Amino acid sequence: MVLDNKKAVIFDLDGSLVDSMWIWKQVDIDYLGRFGYELPETLQSEIEGMSFRETAIYIKERFQIDDSIEEMMDDWNKMAWDKYMHEVPLKDGAFDFLQECKRCGILLGIASSNSRELVENVLGALHIRELFTCIMTGSEAKRGKPAPDIYLEVADRLQVEPKDCLVFEDIVAGIMAGKSAGMTVYAVDDLYSAHQEKKKREMADGYICSYQELL
Repeated sequence: MVLDNKKAVIFDLDGSLVDSMWIWKQVDIDYLGRFGYELPETLQSEIEGMSFRETAIYIKERFQIDDSIEEMMDDWNKMAWDKYMHEVPLKDGAFDFLQECKRCGILLGIASSNSRELVENVLGALHIRELFTCIMTGSEAKRGKPAPDIYLEVADRLQVEPKDCLVFEDIVAGIMAGKSAGMTVYAVDDLYSAHQEKKKREMADGYICSYQELL
């Protein structure tokens, strides 16, 4: 079984544990539209793996947004809030897999590029917050993905060696981060990274379309 010899499982959030990547494309479209810009086709790939703050800095500089970084992040949180609270489901089979991890005594962690506020609240809305021993967001790490910092820090906080950790990621930058941290990484199928599927399969140690495949 995939959990054999593992002491911790660490999940990216968006696109890996919850089906939410569609929200951020719409937020980008709506936000840039306020300033008279259309969403560039390449923007999603350019900000891939960046922390919430790194993304705000990048977009502020690229589009010459007058608002402060804090104002931008607050606006994005507000735009995404309702959708996260009411429209975001867990990925297929994820709840049962989380329960199996707990049954096996495996520690659970989150390593997300999203804001802590949204991470905490979406996990609460899905009634799974209490399952996670450690939650860390990109703004708390020195460098965003594909750097391994956030995964190494979560492992450290869980007091588990990187080699004993299993990671679930949906984007190439995240897979690179987990692998660079010395962890086993499984890629998760997601519509918004479908164009990366071949590369995801090549880089990761496994690939799933549903967590049910692991039960």
